[in-house]
Amino acid sequence: MKQEPFFIGLIETYFIALGVLLGGALIGGMAAFLTGKPLLTEIYRIAASIRIWAIIAAIGGTFDTVYSFERGLFDGETKDIFKQFLLILSALGGAQTGALLINWLTQEYTSS
Repeated sequence: MKQEPFFIGLIETYFIALGVLLGGALIGGMAAFLTGKPLLTEIYRIAASIRIWAIIAAIGGTFDTVYSFERGLFDGETKDIFKQFLLILSALGGAQTGALLINWLTQEYTSS
């Protein structure tokens, strides 16, 4: 199996998280429409609830990340810790971008 360059993995991680969040919220909104629930409110609610799952899906599950952190801490491979941190940051960015797009689409406001 060929090792892909790290920068390509960062971009893929970003767009996977973005796609999971947008796709899940919009397809879930179709179910809300079919069941008679308010469409835009449900899209916003679904996007908020699947944000963490978009991040987990983008980084490839939690076990690989935990293994890389373990290897970085116990084997002294700090490069692996830094790479995993950047991958998680990239996934967070993709999920945040998706949530922002859903917020713009639905015009829902959260009470702070």
